[in-house]
Amino acid sequence: MSNANPPLDRRQFLSASALMGAAAGLASIPLIGEARADVPPKSGGHLRLGMSGGSTTDSLNPTTYLSWVPANIGYQLMNGLVEIDEHNQATPELLMNWESKPGAADWTFDVRKDITFSNGKTLDADDIIYSINLHRGKSSSPAAPTLTPITDIKKLSPNKIQIIMNSGNADLPFLLSDYHILVVPNGFTDWKNPIGTGCFVLEHYEAGVRCITKRTRPYWKPNCGYVDSVETLTINDVSARTAALLSGQVDAINRLDARTVDLLKKRPKVHVIQSAAGQHGLFVMNCTDAPFTDNNVRLALKYAIDREQLLKTVLRGYGRLGNDQPIPSTNPYYDASLPQHSYDPDKAKFYLKKAGQSNLKVELNVNDVAFTGATDAAQLFQQTAQGAGINLTIKQQPADGYWSNVWMKVPFCASYWGGRPTADQMLTIAYKSDAPWNDTFWKNAQFDKLLIEARVELDQTKRKAMYGQMQAMISNTGGALIPMFIDYLEAGSNRVHGMKPNPLFDFMGERIGEKVWLS
Repeated sequence: MSNANPPLDRRQFLSASALMGAAAGLASIPLIGEARADVPPKSGGHLRLGMSGGSTTDSLNPTTYLSWVPANIGYQLMNGLVEIDEHNQATPELLMNWESKPGAADWTFDVRKDITFSNGKTLDADDIIYSINLHRGKSSSPAAPTLTPITDIKKLSPNKIQIIMNSGNADLPFLLSDYHILVVPNGFTDWKNPIGTGCFVLEHYEAGVRCITKRTRPYWKPNCGYVDSVETLTINDVSARTAALLSGQVDAINRLDARTVDLLKKRPKVHVIQSAAGQHGLFVMNCTDAPFTDNNVRLALKYAIDREQLLKTVLRGYGRLGNDQPIPSTNPYYDASLPQHSYDPDKAKFYLKKAGQSNLKVELNVNDVAFTGATDAAQLFQQTAQGAGINLTIKQQPADGYWSNVWMKVPFCASYWGGRPTADQMLTIAYKSDAPWNDTFWKNAQFDKLLIEARVELDQTKRKAMYGQMQAMISNTGGALIPMFIDYLEAGSNRVHGMKPNPLFDFMGERIGEKVWLS
């Protein structure tokens, strides 16, 4: 396969990073491509993506996905059960025409007909059931907690399944949209070469470095599947990613540095996509590890950070204030009445005194792979914490292996969440006591009980009040310090068409490979 712009190697990445040492350097890099113009969809071409969120420890097994590079590749090769559209609504993918009996505990779904896997097998109900069950029972999949209420999945016919739950949940189609739940043939286990119904097949994969997928047959989705192939390069350094885009080495990048967005917007041959979603950067405290076992310490740290300053300087306004709970203001169950945590050194000292910590010393582990600007945010946090009597030291960790070796391994670290389409899903995955991805290790039996009760509450006023209670519990007693919600910021060259904002994740919900076309 020919490629006029060969991929950057590691040495070139370092050179590109040096070019981007300051925002002013943007002006010195030559423009690429033709002037942007609207063109109708067309087939052909090789799409090159430069992405943050990959590691040499990544696997193509969807039960293991920890960040966006493997998820993006997964959607190139495989399809999900349900897709979340640009209006944050659950729409059919491989499952369609669903309905539930009164109480929303007994559901039936039609399996899409006449779909074949890349090995020629025809999709049927057994494949769907097997793919869901990969994330149930003793599975360590991050999707497992949301599927725990499922007690049985039955095959009603070759193209119809029944899902029975121990309690009702009107959000079940949304839960089945989880990006880990991708469909493979019944009994499939060869994750080095996934077989799926996606637009592409795997041609080359080097974890944390480079992946090439290729379209070998017509794609079953209408108005999708335009490009011939996709090359996904892991470029965790934001300066190197930006340089790769501007020098023509890649066609689109995710996770822009907010400090350079306004400059990029002025470039006539680059377009920036901004999406306000549930993505949030946070500093995670392990509630089972001293000194974070004491909620007074956790509250002291929450009052020792200047959120307004972070929003203004790190995000340059491309986001919203966070209040130490994960439900964004765009969610219908967001509780706007919850008092906002703000920078208050005296209140931080008050809680330190209650904790018996007159001179608190803590170490914060960071890398920008957690979220773009994480290191800058940590440094500003370090400065404001000093005014509250907290000695915060910063330990810079390697990008490669961050999610495997640092996250959920050290007591205090930078992290991020991409948000979820429903409040229940976000709270279940990250805050339920038995969730594998409960990265604060916060456990609250009252919260767990309320979470389950909210799923079956049909009175929307009562349900909103219940979610408000849960937000308050996390904000006031949890181990998540969430100073800001971060807009998704990505950019493409003017040869890429069809890029749109997404209410869920960046790169069009990680489905950019099947949706865009090239000129």
